[in-house]
Amino acid sequence: MTEQQSLIFSLRTTANREDQVVDFLVANIKKKGLDVYSIIRPHGLRSYIFLEASSYEEAEQACTGVPYARGLLKKPVEYSEIEPMLEQVKTQLNIQPRDIVEIISGPFKRDQARVVRIDKTKEEVVIELLEAPVPIPMVVKLDTVKVIRRETETKEEDE
Repeated sequence: MTEQQSLIFSLRTTANREDQVVDFLVANIKKKGLDVYSIIRPHGLRSYIFLEASSYEEAEQACTGVPYARGLLKKPVEYSEIEPMLEQVKTQLNIQPRDIVEIISGPFKRDQARVVRIDKTKEEVVIELLEAPVPIPMVVKLDTVKVIRRETETKEEDE
């Protein structure tokens, strides 16, 4: 018995509606009993979702009638093209206390903050918003912030 290789297809969606499209896809796949093995919604990538399916036809059936789904690209995507989006980025562990970070998700998205403390075991970071009149420590996940400036860089610039 030969194992059938699955293919990965890109589904274009309306921006900021990716989560809703995933919910509709899951319902469609279960209802129709389709050979779609996984749905990938990479963090930080807007307007695209990836479907792993046995064929283009199966992926297309999953997308039929789904609100906010804008179209399935016919050409499959190679795993190597999306692999960097799936693996945790090692540079996130390169955060240091006093670094200036930008919040990339959640209610404080696009706000800047200073790193107070890092808990690598829990993958959390304690930050204080720069724009806040009174600094209040907040705990967020490591993958919700990105370093935009190192404190050591600013010290060197001042000298």
